[in-house]
Amino acid sequence: MMTIRTLLLATALLAAACASASAQNLDDTIAAPVLRASVSVSGDVVRIGDVIDNAGSAAQIAIYRAPDLGTTGTLPAEQVLTALRAHQVIGVDTRDISEISVTRLARTVEAKDIESQVAHALEHRNGLGEAANLSLTFDRVVEDLKLEASNNGAMQTTSARYEPRSGRFDVTFEIANNSVTTPTRLRFTGTAIETVEAAVLARDVERNEVLKSSDVVVERRPRAEVGGDAASRQRAVGMQARHQMRAGQALKVADLAKPDLVQRDQTVTLIYEVTGLYLTVRGKAMEGGTEGDVVSVLNLQSKRTVSGTVVGRGQVAISVATPHIAAAQDTTSSIALDQTASHVATSNTTPQAAPTE
Repeated sequence: MMTIRTLLLATALLAAACASASAQNLDDTIAAPVLRASVSVSGDVVRIGDVIDNAGSAAQIAIYRAPDLGTTGTLPAEQVLTALRAHQVIGVDTRDISEISVTRLARTVEAKDIESQVAHALEHRNGLGEAANLSLTFDRVVEDLKLEASNNGAMQTTSARYEPRSGRFDVTFEIANNSVTTPTRLRFTGTAIETVEAAVLARDVERNEVLKSSDVVVERRPRAEVGGDAASRQRAVGMQARHQMRAGQALKVADLAKPDLVQRDQTVTLIYEVTGLYLTVRGKAMEGGTEGDVVSVLNLQSKRTVSGTVVGRGQVAISVATPHIAAAQDTTSSIALDQTASHVATSNTTPQAAPTE
């Protein structure tokens, strides 16, 4: 009888020892939860598994709303511990942390990228030109856009409409989302105008004024305003205004002309040149003209009007048939040239008779 009792007691003691050892091993296997100083979440809630390590089966329990997309907030550690105890999560190692920083992850689509995407969606659509030349005005101000971090796909155009008469556009994009089957849709509306670089007057300009570098600036203007006749700044500078123009006016090629090298009533040099002979005489321009223009000039010595071609500033070339010339033996610096160039006489010298045919 005593032997049986001894055996039963030994068995009980062994079982207790085994149970104690198993409990000790279990405690060694399951580590204590540890508070985190900073966390990042990709959804709209903060879960127990976000704020502590070793959360176990309670990891997916939501305890707070997450901050706004792309922003960071803080949680007092004591407040977090209270929330954890409400879900039977105890014995948390706080590591002397006083507050937890919580950041909500987001994908940022910058406003300039949105505008660029819309412009490329409208490029060459219904008569529009290159995307870089499109000026867009949105119905709503376009700002940097925050999306859930799970929206990791590219912006794909699904619809793009443009009405040339009104200039209205309506563009829709889709962005793939790796957490849901339905993509994120973005829609933008507004007006689009194609622009071109144009030379624009910086001041009022009178007729026949020659444009200086400071008179012309470059601006982008609607193509419909300038048309296909837009003048470049390089071409405009140094040219002469055909008519009066106002500051801010976009210059067209038709507004400009080569500058007059000869002005009306200006004293000019008449030039007569043939093989072996170069003659000049003073004249008075009866009209203005640019290089290559044929103008009338009064020969101030012969008092006769001749026609010639403007060849330089204040210079007019006379073109006539080969003349008969009577030249003095001693030539002086003053030479008379008449309209037909039938004779040339030197001043202060008695001329010889010209030979006749």
